[in-house]
Amino acid sequence: MAYEAEVSRSNPSAFLFLIDTSGSMLDPFAGNGKRKAEGVSDAINQLLSNLSIKCSKSEGIRDYYEVGVISYGKDVKPAFGGRLAGKALAPISEVANNPAKLLERTKKVDDGAGGLAEQKVKLPVWFEARAAGKTPMCEALRLATQTLAPWAEAHPFSCPPVVVNITDGESTDGDPTADAEHLTDLTTQDGNVLLFNCHISTTKGQPILFPDTDEGLPDQYARMLYGMSSRLPDTIRESAQREGFKVSEGTRGFGFNADLVELIRFLDIGTRPSNMR
Repeated sequence: MAYEAEVSRSNPSAFLFLIDTSGSMLDPFAGNGKRKAEGVSDAINQLLSNLSIKCSKSEGIRDYYEVGVISYGKDVKPAFGGRLAGKALAPISEVANNPAKLLERTKKVDDGAGGLAEQKVKLPVWFEARAAGKTPMCEALRLATQTLAPWAEAHPFSCPPVVVNITDGESTDGDPTADAEHLTDLTTQDGNVLLFNCHISTTKGQPILFPDTDEGLPDQYARMLYGMSSRLPDTIRESAQREGFKVSEGTRGFGFNADLVELIRFLDIGTRPSNMR
């Protein structure tokens, strides 16, 4: 595996998120009263905001990445709202400038006198929480392949896209293994598309992030998702190691039983920009 291409405006990369929006996403995170649908929505919106900031320069936002969100539940479709509705991928500058809405929140800030004061902030929202229907994961993976195949052909020298699949349940439209293989068979000259899978559970227990074996996973479905997940290239493996994870050459982009904090950590490592100019 190479994954050494420099990310630039002439050779951007891409991030595509597949989000399970089935009815069971109304359940709470393990040990947390927040519904999984809401937590995943918050995590994705925070990540998109962070990516926009990382790509910001004095003259504006540079299009180092194209990003997209596909939801799968009652239906399978691109999930951006507002002006981006219907787009499976969009340049990061277009995403940053077109949130579906802004939410007003308050946060504690230093008041300059040794205390804290409340400050109102506007939080951009591109993807809104929803939960209904079954879990058509195979169809979602096929739509991801249809989306990224022309992208890879148009960007042969780019760092290959990263796809992150976040789910809380078993695929209801068949075994997703073959569709995952078709997706990760897509290539640029720098390597194959990377597929990360994150299983979020209502079961309390120690999260398992970036394992190099399926030992300790509780069922056949978790082991299937692990087997579908790509091995980490050197740059991402080094990021995981710096975050304190024990990794090896066999480590895969897989997480099990992630709570909201661990989900955000998983997403951050999997999408951390590298070789960017």
